[in-house]
Amino acid sequence: MVVGFNFLDVMKAEQVNIKNKRARFDYEISDTYIAGIVLTGTEIKSIRDGKASLTDTYCMVENGEVWVKGMNISEYFYGSYNNHVARRDRKLLLNKKEIAKLQKASDDTGFTIVPLRVFINERGLAKMQIGVGRGKKQYDKRQSIREREDKRNIDRMFKK
Repeated sequence: MVVGFNFLDVMKAEQVNIKNKRARFDYEISDTYIAGIVLTGTEIKSIRDGKASLTDTYCMVENGEVWVKGMNISEYFYGSYNNHVARRDRKLLLNKKEIAKLQKASDDTGFTIVPLRVFINERGLAKMQIGVGRGKKQYDKRQSIREREDKRNIDRMFKK
């Protein structure tokens, strides 16, 4: 028998999928990695409620550790004086080989490490998908907009 198992928590875990929509528009993503996030108690509760944002967020490799900077996790509504700071640097958990690859990729000019989405896995742990991206030029962005509009038009045609 499982103690502390709640069906509603499992349903919430499947629904949490916080995306960084600007990342795929502004960057060409080449490699992606799944990393764990070091969080406090009220931070994970806020993420499960969907109260997080990845706008203006980036990752850095410092001293053999990967950190996410600028991630906003709103304060937990039911938290007390022990509530967390909304915009603090959070450590990401990766293997040494993955960290070495990210370090090498971020040292190259034009490449950056970008958070793509935050989700809760089937075990109830918060994970972040990060990608190595190269910034798009203005004409690449126009091409992305054109492709998106063409896809919408095709979907409208099939709908009729």
